[in-house]
Amino acid sequence: MNMGNNVANLYFKSKKTSLIILAATALICSRMLFYVFNDPEGPNLLIVVVLAMAVYFFSYAVYVFSPSKTGGIKRLLAAICIQILSVIVLYFCMKWF
Repeated sequence: MNMGNNVANLYFKSKKTSLIILAATALICSRMLFYVFNDPEGPNLLIVVVLAMAVYFFSYAVYVFSPSKTGGIKRLLAAICIQILSVIVLYFCMKWF
């Protein structure tokens, strides 16, 4: 009984760590997106945070609703790849329009 409780606590700590990593990479990706634009004033902090939240929620949906066969580091890496790809697509969309 006690061992099952420890395993459950380990899973929740790991999930919390994964979500923190997703949030940090969302902030980094969002900051890098606005870094490549030639703006003398620099990126607006509010816009960077809002974009980071949008990227985070998109990757959170991928992380939570991915098939149960994938787990652990594979699921986390898939969500991070989704973040990077979504920021790349946003970059080209913003450059095009």
